[in-house]
Amino acid sequence: MASDSLTAQASAVLTLPQLVSSPLTKSAIFLVVTINPGDENRAAVLSLCADLSALLRAVGFRNLESSLSCIMGVGSDAWDRLFSAPRPAELHPFREIRSSPRHAVSTSGDLIFHIRAKYMDLCFELATQIMARLEGAVTTTDEVHGFRYFDERDLLGFVDGTENPTGSAAADAVFIGDEDPAFSGGSYVIVQKYLHNVDAWNKLPTEAQEKIIGRTKVSDIELDDSVKPSSAHNALTTIEENGREIKILRDNMPFGRPGHGEFGTYFIGYSRSPRTIEQMLENMFIGSPPGNYDRILDFSTAITGSLFFIPTASFLDSVSSDQPDSAASAREQSSAMVSAQHEAAISAASSKDGSLGIGSLKGHSNE
Repeated sequence: MASDSLTAQASAVLTLPQLVSSPLTKSAIFLVVTINPGDENRAAVLSLCADLSALLRAVGFRNLESSLSCIMGVGSDAWDRLFSAPRPAELHPFREIRSSPRHAVSTSGDLIFHIRAKYMDLCFELATQIMARLEGAVTTTDEVHGFRYFDERDLLGFVDGTENPTGSAAADAVFIGDEDPAFSGGSYVIVQKYLHNVDAWNKLPTEAQEKIIGRTKVSDIELDDSVKPSSAHNALTTIEENGREIKILRDNMPFGRPGHGEFGTYFIGYSRSPRTIEQMLENMFIGSPPGNYDRILDFSTAITGSLFFIPTASFLDSVSSDQPDSAASAREQSSAMVSAQHEAAISAASSKDGSLGIGSLKGHSNE
C-alpha cells in the first residue's frame, strides 16, 4: 500500500505545478511554521496538504477578481517526517553564511505558506482558515504581512524585481525538469527577512545609493558598467553558467511598523535549483572576490533564513493523512537489521557446539 501511494504521488507531480510563476500581486502574507511533535500533529498537516486546494477555492470564490493564490513549501526535516522516499534531490536545510560582521542566519521552519492576492482581506482570510485547520499542530515562527509600495519600490526607495523573467522564461527558471524527474514541476524557494536602517540609508547621497544598488533611483535604469562598482547589488546577484545568465523569480515585499521603527524587505526567491540563490548570497555576504561584498548589507540585516521545496499541486492533492513516515520506516528497518544480526550471531554460535550459545538457564556460559 505504501508503495502504491508513493507511485501515485510520483506520477502526480508530473501534472499541475503550484502557481509559482503567476503575476505579482499587491498584497501577501508569509507564514512560516514548525510542526509540533506527535503523530496527531503530523496527520493534521498531511490532511491540510490534501485539502489546501479546496480551501483556496472556497476563499477565493468570495472575490474572483482578487487573484488569490497560496504556495505551500516543505522544509528538509519536515519532508522526512511527512513523506516517504523519494526525496527532492537538492532539498537541505538553509546554509548559513558568516563573514563578520555580515551573517546570513539559518532559522527554523518546517512549512511556508506564501499567500498572495490583490487585496489583503483575501490573504488574511485564507491565512486565518489555514491556521484554524492547523491549530495545536504547528507553532508559528514568523508571520509577515507584505504590501506593494508605490511603483513596485522597496522601503529603500528603489524598484525591486525589475529583472524578473516572464512567460516561458519564468517557467524555465523556477520549475524542475529532467534533472530530477520524480519531482518535475516542483521548485525551491529561499526566504529571508531583512530589516533596514533607513535613517542611515537616507543620509547617503542618491548617487552613493545608486552605486550600491547598481540602478538609478528615479528612472530604474541599470548603471553602465563603466560607472557601476563590481560590488553593486545587481552585479553580485547576476549568476552566469557557460555564458548564460541563470534567472530566479523574486516576489519580494516591503513590510514594516513605523511606530516601532521597523522597516524591512521580505526576500523570497523561487528557482529550479537552490544553488543559484545560494551563490547569490555567498557573493553578497562574503564577496566576489572575498571582501568585495554587497554594501547594502551595511544598512540591512537578515534576521531569518530558510529553504523549502515546493511540490506540485497534484502532489499535495494526492497526500493521505495515513502517509507512511519515512523516519519511522528507517527506524523499523534499523531495528529489523539489528534483530537479523543478533539471530545470525546466535546461529553461528549454535553451529559450533550444537547449543544456542546463550548460556545455561542457571546463568553459566556454555564452554
